[in-house]
Formats: sequence, C-alpha cells, structure tokens
Amino acid sequence: QVRLVESGGGLVQPGGSLRVSCEASGGTFRISSMGWYRQSPGKEREFVAHINWNSGNTDYADSVKGRFTISRDKSENRIYLQMDTLQPEDTATYFCNAQVAVISGGIEAVDAWGQGTLVTVSS
Repeated sequence: QVRLVESGGGLVQPGGSLRVSCEASGGTFRISSMGWYRQSPGKEREFVAHINWNSGNTDYADSVKGRFTISRDKSENRIYLQMDTLQPEDTATYFCNAQVAVISGGIEAVDAWGQGTLVTVSS
C-alpha cells in the first residue's frame, strides 16, 4: 500500500516563503508522476503543480506560476513545493498526489493521496 506523507506546512506572513514536502513509501512501486493540489474551506480541490518523474517536466496552475516551484528527489521518492511571495489567497490545505504502479504479484495502477498539510498566509 503506497503511503504519501506531507510535511512543512505552517503560518507565514504575506510575501513570505515556505517549503512543503511529500514522501512516498510502502511496498514496491514505480512512480510515473507526482503533484500538489490544494483546497480552501468551502472550495473545491484545485491543481497546483505537477512533475513527471522520469523527465522532470513540470506544469503549474496559472495562479502560482512564477511563484511556486515543484522539484523531486528520486533517491528518496520525495517531492517539494517551494512557495515564494505567498499571498492570503494561497491559504489552503495542500495535498500530495502520486500516480504509481504498485508491483505485488501483478501490476496495479494507483492514484494515491496524502492527508494534507495546512498552509496559512496571514499577518
């Protein structure tokens, strides 16, 4: 069972920076891509950023382009989201997502989610 654990959330002032991370673990698996989504109270979960595991190609929501950077550490099955110039509207719970192939007898495609980490941008 693939498990995603996020860390690094917290309180930051407007204009500040924060980095969150997510580690994938559990069993034998191959990652094809990982990404970040966020959800604010009363709103639907929305896409933030995505990284292709093999190529390293990235994609960002327009709202964070130029301010957020997603990166990966393949040796640790970990991704990071560096968030700069944070604004109050970035306040949300940030969720890690992974598209993996779990190898256990056969191969099973799994869409895994973490439990989320809260980022609050406020003065």
